[in-house]
Amino acid sequence: MKRPLLACAAGALALALLAGCAQQPGAPTGVMDLAQRPAEKALLAGMRAYDDGQYGEAERLFNSALGTGLASAKDKAAAHKYLAFIYCTSERTSQCEAAFKAARAADPAFALTKSEAGHPMWGPVYRRASQ
Repeated sequence: MKRPLLACAAGALALALLAGCAQQPGAPTGVMDLAQRPAEKALLAGMRAYDDGQYGEAERLFNSALGTGLASAKDKAAAHKYLAFIYCTSERTSQCEAAFKAARAADPAFALTKSEAGHPMWGPVYRRASQ
C-alpha cells in the first residue's frame, strides 16, 4: 500500500474538516466543532490506523464512524472506500463489492483514483461494483 499517499489523504481530509468547521464571528457559543463530533473523530482515527497497517482497528473505527452519523457524503464514501480496501485484502469479496456500492450511494461523485482503481486486489471488484 502507498503509505505516503494515504497519509496525505488523511491530512487533506483533516484540513478540510477543520477548515469547514471554523467558528464564524457571532456564532453562538457552545456550538460544537464538526471535527469534535465522534463520527468524524472515528473516521480520522480509522484513516490513521489504516495507514499504520492496523486493519482490524481501522475496520472497527470506520464502522463506528458510519454508525454514529458522518455528516458529509464525501466522508461517508471515504469510510466505505477504506472498508472496501480492507474487505478485499482479507478476501471478503462480497463485502468489498457492497462497500464500493455503498460509497457510490453515499456520494454519487465517488470514484477511485487511477492508481487505486488499478490495484490488483480491489480494482476488479471496484469495476464490477461500478457497472
